[in-house]
Amino acid sequence: MSQITLIKNAEVFAPRSLGRCDVLVAGGSVAQIDQHLTLPENIGQVVDADGAWLMPGLVDSLVHISGGGGEAGFGSRTPELDVREAISAGVTTVVGALGTDATTRTLNELFGKAKALEAQGITCFIQTGSYQVPVNTLTGSVRSDIMLVENMIGVGELAISDHRSSHPSRDELIRIAADARVAGLLSGKGGVVSIHVGDGAGRLQPLFDVVEHSEIPVTQFLPTHMNRNLSLLEHGVAFARAGGFIDFTTSTTEEILASGEMRASRALKLALERGASIDQLTFSSDAQGSLTNFCDQGELQDIEVGAISSLFEEFRRSVQEEGVELAGALQVVTSNPARVLGFKRKGQVACGRDADLILVDPVRFQITHTMARGRWQLFDRQLHGGRESG
Repeated sequence: MSQITLIKNAEVFAPRSLGRCDVLVAGGSVAQIDQHLTLPENIGQVVDADGAWLMPGLVDSLVHISGGGGEAGFGSRTPELDVREAISAGVTTVVGALGTDATTRTLNELFGKAKALEAQGITCFIQTGSYQVPVNTLTGSVRSDIMLVENMIGVGELAISDHRSSHPSRDELIRIAADARVAGLLSGKGGVVSIHVGDGAGRLQPLFDVVEHSEIPVTQFLPTHMNRNLSLLEHGVAFARAGGFIDFTTSTTEEILASGEMRASRALKLALERGASIDQLTFSSDAQGSLTNFCDQGELQDIEVGAISSLFEEFRRSVQEEGVELAGALQVVTSNPARVLGFKRKGQVACGRDADLILVDPVRFQITHTMARGRWQLFDRQLHGGRESG
């Protein structure tokens, strides 16, 4: 049954500021944004935001929803995503992907976990493939996966410039990107190839080579982990200034930071200072992934697990500690990833868009409410979601 909710007296960031407004939600979508809206008596629910910030639910473009392969042996395999962690972190849309391990972690598991998260109240898309080439698929080909599997939107995360990758050739990257692109065009999906970029000397050069030697546009790729070190960040800024998109990873550890990685919030500020457009930049959490710290000889030093809560935390740091303008920083975790990946109903507070919304206490800069597809999943800091919704 559709629900009607009127949220009054909110400072709306859509992500651009709309000022103090009321937002009417009906049938899982935003129906109206205006001032002084009312509901007939005994119809729907009225919530007084009392000046809280109302924002789009966060869009996380890289989550290892079914868990990742541990790179310190089988005993270090990471757990699958708990939907309650996403809800508490204000994340209403996630993209699930495999990583290093596509042998004991499979696309079948990924598909099943995505359906479970959908049943529990949030939106979940998935990628075909993994670090490896040839690309593992569900149906036998990249093109068929994207065209025939409803929630399959692209390829990822394919690894380059990393000792754990398959070191794909230029022609292999061209073929994969071409198949994803055509499948996306035919099915109305993004067809983007999500790229795991390691700390190898090649950096983004394999992608520049593809663009130079084919008709594949630079926007067909979304390279992530671009805050791994300053050299990679600067190469990423060149990629963004050429029209591409780059992604910064919000999950990290003190040990990884000590080895030269930057917080995503700091990388965002530096990228903007070096001339990248805010419209070309995104954050993702890499939640449930293995946060590995390798020495120069490629030996594993330590390993931890990525957290989806880091997405909102780095958004907050961007504003409070790095001085990035609020609406711009909000783009990086909402409308930008939605636009890059082709999610036409996500990432904005606008009439006709999905009612994926969060309320944020502007004093504490904390999430108090999360709404996904028109239903409260977190209300006044109390979890309501996380169970199958009928």
